[in-house]
Amino acid sequence: MKQSELKEFLDEKAAFYNQPKFIESDPIQIPHQFTLKEDIEIAGFLTATIAWGNRKSIINNAQRMVQLLDNAPYDFIINHSDEDLTPLASFVHRTFNGEDFIYFVKALQNIYVNHKGLEAIFLQNAEKESLQKSISEFKKIFFSIPHFPRTQKHVSDPLKNSAAKRINMFLRWMVRNDQRGVDFGIWNSLNPSQLSCPLDVHSGNIARKLGLLKRKQNDAKALFELDTNLRKLDSKDPVKYDFALFGLGVSEKF
Repeated sequence: MKQSELKEFLDEKAAFYNQPKFIESDPIQIPHQFTLKEDIEIAGFLTATIAWGNRKSIINNAQRMVQLLDNAPYDFIINHSDEDLTPLASFVHRTFNGEDFIYFVKALQNIYVNHKGLEAIFLQNAEKESLQKSISEFKKIFFSIPHFPRTQKHVSDPLKNSAAKRINMFLRWMVRNDQRGVDFGIWNSLNPSQLSCPLDVHSGNIARKLGLLKRKQNDAKALFELDTNLRKLDSKDPVKYDFALFGLGVSEKF
């Protein structure tokens, strides 16, 4: 397939899947319950953190997280007492447990109180065509207060060769704003051209079938290769093709 044909094919698929109906079966429905910027950020970040495994299970458990935060994530993060954290101890999603959840609440409080919020941290280390350094620096700040070492595995580090699929997905949600009603686009200080594709088994397999990716492992090197090729198709909004790769892989079994 010529590059012009590939672009036309993927543009068509991206437009088809990037529609409000996409929300109904996707974890992005959880932050879509909110209107306050900080509520959307926190619900989105927590949902993305547990976004691996069965999608129905992800949605159900992300909904439970929000309920445990009294359906007011930002207010809970800022104003919780130690007593308020006790019910969170029962939470579990695969290897993410109540201990991890409680730490995430404390770390987010530290970020909003002492670091001007999530958007400010990612902006601080943003590069022209990449937020991967931002993710790595974010992880350092996120774990800058006392924590159990095991909890660190729930935030990936691209500079240690991780594709960081979940946090790249979260960034897509926050930064992209194409007026289609799926992604939020509430972080105006960052640009869609800086985003990286959330690379997982499905998007990786489809990318290889289409000749967008040769590397076999789904790691940071593969992500750089995929990003480079997607930017050739659309330098301003390369991550819109995540909808195409996801749809082709999950919905069409391409």
